[in-house]
Amino acid sequence: MKQTPDTPVLTFAAAAFSALGSEQRLSILRRLVRAGPAGLPIGQLGEDVGVTGSVLTHHLKQLVSTGLVRQVRDGRRILCSVDHEQVEGLSRFLVEECCADRGGHDQQKETPHG
Repeated sequence: MKQTPDTPVLTFAAAAFSALGSEQRLSILRRLVRAGPAGLPIGQLGEDVGVTGSVLTHHLKQLVSTGLVRQVRDGRRILCSVDHEQVEGLSRFLVEECCADRGGHDQQKETPHG
């Protein structure tokens, strides 16, 4: 693969979208987004999304490896939280070049379908 200035961004986005390609992982991330910066203990997270045990551990491992989710030990508990900066970066990746070939965001409103 040819290296370009966008390669790290593309690599991150591809890994993140791959991790979010599972309905269960997407549900986990969505629940953590709703929980806010404090996050949730793993047990509560699992109950809330209906995924527990080794399956939850497997899904969290993938989300953590992409940088979308953080885990912090708090005594005997492990707290999971979303990395808002990474999630926002992924969102920006999707929209920052919207309609760039047509003059930018404002041009989108002028399309017959818009």
